[in-house]
Amino acid sequence: MPAYKDKKRNTWYANFYYQDWTGERKHKCKRGFKTQREAKDYERNFLDQQSKSSDILFSSLIENYLEDMEYRLKPTTMKNKRYLIELKLIPYFGKLKICDIDTIAVRKWQNILLTSSDENGKPYSATYIRTINNQLSAVLNYAVKHYKLASNPCRAAGVIGKSKAEKMSIWTKEQFEFFITHINKSAMKLAFDVLFYTGMRSGELLALTPEDILPEKRINICKNYAMVNGVEMFLVPKTPRSKRCIAIPDFLYDELQEYMARLYECEPDKRIFYFTKHALEKEIKRKAETADLPIIRVHDLRHSHASLLIEMGFDILEVSERLGHESVQTTWDTYSHLYPDKDQKLAGQLNRLRRPEDT
Repeated sequence: MPAYKDKKRNTWYANFYYQDWTGERKHKCKRGFKTQREAKDYERNFLDQQSKSSDILFSSLIENYLEDMEYRLKPTTMKNKRYLIELKLIPYFGKLKICDIDTIAVRKWQNILLTSSDENGKPYSATYIRTINNQLSAVLNYAVKHYKLASNPCRAAGVIGKSKAEKMSIWTKEQFEFFITHINKSAMKLAFDVLFYTGMRSGELLALTPEDILPEKRINICKNYAMVNGVEMFLVPKTPRSKRCIAIPDFLYDELQEYMARLYECEPDKRIFYFTKHALEKEIKRKAETADLPIIRVHDLRHSHASLLIEMGFDILEVSERLGHESVQTTWDTYSHLYPDKDQKLAGQLNRLRRPEDT
């Protein structure tokens, strides 16, 4: 694996042949390296990425994995995936060949996660730990499928963390209405009203345009807004069932109409709300502290809406359709704990089948 000196520029370059994924022999030349070592490292890493076997370095596998996923996942998903991988996986496994990552290595890494804390000294949440562990497992599953890795060591190492938080953070209607009295900006106030009384995701809210507010007092939810690396994007909804048209109460429809009437040059296809998700998160935290309320996330207003519907007596199917979940099972897995008396109601109905006189 030689490197060559460019005497005119006083730099080094790598010059070599390789076989691409189609089996074709190709030539590669890369110039401008300050040292011979940098040129050799470039060639080594490049050839490693062409490898189809389990002796590929984890860092090279990651580059190939992310390049592949770029075509299959949404930009927002890719952004989060890159963040977790670069922060939590590469520092520990980057220099290892994937065939050398065994169960012991994974468990030692897991133990580090279990004893780690965030920048405020607070231990990682069980759900965050599970998310990180799942990401490593996903990468190694990819290696099993495409790089001849014999098996995924994460399976033998076991799962850590929890898939769901032990306690869901929500606000009651009374808490929300008290919170909203502390909001001074009309746009922010309306945005929080929409979130609480529709259960929309924040990205769905921020993508709303005047043409999405229908005369039948319904909102057409058909797109998702995101900011990725400073670039504004309108994306397709999270799942096919996320495309939905939901009814809204009269007061919310009137608020939206009054607000849009005040907007300057409010074109039908332009966003109604011009702030970002970060601005919403900052405002809800700041005003919750002012109101001496439990601190919740913007997404927890969606949970609060679901809780409100369940308290009002709506069944799980109705809640699922309004929230735009892909399946009723998703809704049940998330909110079943809010139906604590389901067994008693079921038993009561079965009893009335046999003994109607008890009704």
